Amino acid sequence: MEEIQIVNFQNNVYEIISSVIRSHQPVLISDRGKFLVKIVPFSYPEQKSWLGCMKDKGKITGDIISPAEDTDNWKALSE
Repeated sequence: MEEIQIVNFQNNVYEIISSVIRSHQPVLISDRGKFLVKIVPFSYPEQKSWLGCMKDKGKITGDIISPAEDTDNWKALSE
């Protein structure tokens, strides 16, 4: 892990951040031997599969066994 003095960091902020992004290696910023901050590359969480994304979202609110229409209507449609 690279260590950079705060004075050098202030003068080269853009280059140091670009280096962290390119190399994916963190950089320690120190002042007179005392560590102040650690700059780490941002990592995005892994994308989950879309399969199962609606799990536990649905709700049954009625009779799902009986036909939705009267059986008389079905007879009329079949003739």
